[in-house]
Amino acid sequence: MKNRFLEAGQIVNTHGIQGEVKIVPWCDSPEFLCSFDLLYLDGSPIKVLSAKPHKGNVLARLEGVDDVAAAMRLKGKTVSIDRTGVELPDGRHFLADLMGLEARDADTGAVLGHIADILTPPAHEVYVVRGGAHEYMIPAVDAFLAETNVEDGYIRVRLIEGMASDG
Repeated sequence: MKNRFLEAGQIVNTHGIQGEVKIVPWCDSPEFLCSFDLLYLDGSPIKVLSAKPHKGNVLARLEGVDDVAAAMRLKGKTVSIDRTGVELPDGRHFLADLMGLEARDADTGAVLGHIADILTPPAHEVYVVRGGAHEYMIPAVDAFLAETNVEDGYIRVRLIEGMASDG
């Protein structure tokens, strides 16, 4: 079952003197995080009064956070979003939903392992699949991903020489 709430960033500092916080987003873009009117800290909702992208981060004013001291108390906290109502484009998935999926060879059906990590370099994501004595680094592009089936818990991949290393 998918988690309703997804970790989406971390408050790393204050900004200015009126209680704004600086959030490092853990999503595709700061703009995505700025689109939410409500965020969650420690499972409790907090209203977003304003949010704007700033140098790859998000500067946000949160309800009840009116000065630097109040903002400092939030430093280090993880910001979550409610996935309800979020519509992703076709073929896009929350990374949290991909973690742990079984990886199968598209040609043979053999189970290679499970997605243990997802790297997010600028070009595209890379799935780190671990299973048995091997670790696979699989670029998340159409050339290597034959199918992503979150509902049934697997991905089917096409391997090429050099993707596997001894784990």
